[in-house]
Amino acid sequence: MLRLASFAAFLASWWAGSLAAGEALLPSPLTVLAAIVAEARSGALFFNLGVTLLRVALAFVLAMSLGTALGYLMGRLRAADRFGDPWLILLLNLPALVVIVLAYIWAGLTETAAIAAIAINKLPNAVVTIREGTRALDPALDEMARVYAMPRWRAFRHVVLPQLAPFIAAAARSGLSLVWKIVLVAELLGRPNGVGFEIGTAFQLFDIARILAYALSFAALVQAIEALVVQPFERRASRWRHHA
Repeated sequence: MLRLASFAAFLASWWAGSLAAGEALLPSPLTVLAAIVAEARSGALFFNLGVTLLRVALAFVLAMSLGTALGYLMGRLRAADRFGDPWLILLLNLPALVVIVLAYIWAGLTETAAIAAIAINKLPNAVVTIREGTRALDPALDEMARVYAMPRWRAFRHVVLPQLAPFIAAAARSGLSLVWKIVLVAELLGRPNGVGFEIGTAFQLFDIARILAYALSFAALVQAIEALVVQPFERRASRWRHHA
């Protein structure tokens, strides 16, 4: 009920703002809904949402896989942490726009350059979160695994991974929200399709209703993934902590 009340308050505020500013500056919810229906009927809405979602998925999987491996290595080995920390600080403070522009200049306006740039922007956040989770591992459990002569893979699977699971879930949740934003910038600057490209086109035409139509459709898709995939995974990954 609270979420429904929040959604109703959002619509009421939007409607009031539209009445105050006028349709030219802030189209009403009905106008934006009509634009969404028109884009959906033409097929452009579903195509562009699908293309953007595919880019998000590829960049997210690439960044999380590499970031988890590097974060675990830096958390376990002090030499690796000292060697990689300057690179990590550099990537954390490098603007996403710079990475995207350089990727397009060096690799061309290609799909590979876009996905690589998005993954590089997400990578340091995953590394930092997993590194802190690795540093928080219980040494007593590692000692127990050695005492019982557990094979390395089995010890990692049953001793290390359950402790890292909440940190992996946190990295996934924060990283996913970051990837959503960066992929739109990459599409706006150098791709011929996707939600970011359509928003850029609508901006050039001063079509505010179309901008809001794509933005809200994308936001609704993100909310669905957050509620159906990310939050259940985070609860499942952290369930052992509640029992403790």
